[in-house]
Amino acid sequence: MSNRMSGIDRRIVKSKMAIREALISLMQQKDLKDITVKDIVQKADLNRGTFYKHYQYKEDILSEIMDDVIADLIASYREPYKDIDQFKVSELTSSAIKIFDHVSKYANIYSLMIHSNALPGYEDRICQVLKELFLQDFSDYIANAKINKELHASYQAYAILGLIIEWVNGGFKYSPIYMAEQLLEIVKSNRQRV
Repeated sequence: MSNRMSGIDRRIVKSKMAIREALISLMQQKDLKDITVKDIVQKADLNRGTFYKHYQYKEDILSEIMDDVIADLIASYREPYKDIDQFKVSELTSSAIKIFDHVSKYANIYSLMIHSNALPGYEDRICQVLKELFLQDFSDYIANAKINKELHASYQAYAILGLIIEWVNGGFKYSPIYMAEQLLEIVKSNRQRV
């Protein structure tokens, strides 16, 4: 659960987690529009009052979940270079790459996003976040002045999203560390050809 819940009463955290898990579970069976508050509270084994104490609409739950997923995605993306003054791909290790650990942690969300229409627009949102991260954190590292930074950022974002989609579509048959190793090898291979 997110950092914003770390200082909240444990009962509140437990109730909100039950509501969130209930919604995700129900979304694996039917569309959000077909899920009622009654369905959510029955699945979570809570009462309606508890639901309305924390949320006004079921969409608020989904928004909160996705905000947490995006925050964790950003932290995972930045993990390999968060304490480094100068980032060098040649010194990067696969164990430092945490983006696939993130996807594994939120496997049910990524599966919903890719295999259903339950989370429309979130693939684009994730891609946009990845693009912005690249532009913020790596655009100064583009050595070739002929390369458009926006296009390069899009290329990087869609490449990572493509690996994630392939992994999800394959039923997560590879481990997160294997996926990190593959990403690192692909990045190093691309840098050698340039």
